[in-house]
Amino acid sequence: MNVQWYPGHMAKAKRMMQENIKLIDVVIELVDARIPLSSKNPDIDALAANKSRVLLLNKYDMADQKYNDMWKSYFEEKGYHTALINSKNGHGVKQVKDIVYKACEAKIERDRKRGIINRPVRAMVAGIPNVGKSTFINSFVGKASARTGNKPGVTKGKQWIRLSSKIELLDTPGILWPKFEDPSAGMKLAFIGSINDDIIHMTELSLELILFLNKYYPDAIKNRYEIEIPEDLNEPKDCVSTLAQIALKRSCLMKGGEPDIDRAAGILLDDFRNVRLGRITLEFPET
Repeated sequence: MNVQWYPGHMAKAKRMMQENIKLIDVVIELVDARIPLSSKNPDIDALAANKSRVLLLNKYDMADQKYNDMWKSYFEEKGYHTALINSKNGHGVKQVKDIVYKACEAKIERDRKRGIINRPVRAMVAGIPNVGKSTFINSFVGKASARTGNKPGVTKGKQWIRLSSKIELLDTPGILWPKFEDPSAGMKLAFIGSINDDIIHMTELSLELILFLNKYYPDAIKNRYEIEIPEDLNEPKDCVSTLAQIALKRSCLMKGGEPDIDRAAGILLDDFRNVRLGRITLEFPET
C-alpha cells in the first residue's frame, strides 16, 4: 500500500519555518512514541541544523512500554535531549522546561559573557500533523493558548506564546515531507491517523494492520474479538477472513447476512487508535 500526501498548506508551513528559524534558539520536536522514526520529519532536521534539539516521545502511554526507554536511549545517543510525555494528561510535561534550559546551556552562557541577561529562550515547537503539538503547548503553558483538535492540520499559522519571562514558544503547523522514501512510513502514519482518512483506502489499511499485528502482537486481535487467526498470513489478501470474523462478531452485516468488511475495517482501526488492542509499537529501534 503506497501512501503519499503533501497538501499546499504544508509547503507554506515549511516556508514559514524557514523564515522564522533564525529567531529560534531550540527546536522542540514531537514524535509519536509508537512510530518515532516514521513520525520524525527529516525536513525539520535540515531546518534545525545548528540549533539545540529537544525531542519528545509523545503518546508514550499508547506505545509498548518495553520499547519506550529503548527509543529514548536511541535518540539520546543521536544527540537529542529527550523525554517521554503524554501531552493529554500532562505526564512528563513539567520536566520539559528543565530539558529546554539544559539544551540551551551553551547559548545562555554565551549570552551571559556578552552581557545579555534574562533574554528569554525562544523555542519552536514542531512536528507532523496530529502528533499532539497543540495539546502539549496547552499543557506546557498551563492554559488553552493553542487551538487543539483531533484532525490533522488544525494549526494553520504561526503563534507566539509567552510561557514565562524565560521561555517563548513558537507553535507551527504540522508538516509532512513531500515524499516518503520508505513506503512503510506513510502506512504507519496512516495507521495512527496522521494522514487524513478521507484519502486512504481504510479496508486496505486495516488488512496491512492485521498482517503486522499477527506477526508482532498475535494475541491483540484474538483477545479483543475472541476469534482465531491463521498463523500463516503472508499478504494483506490473506487477512480478509479475519475482517470477516470481526464483522460477524460485531454484527456488521450487509443485506443477505454477508459480513460487512468495510465496517469491520473501521472498527479495527478505531480500536487500534484508541488502545483497545493494547499498547502497541509499530517500529523498533536498531539493536
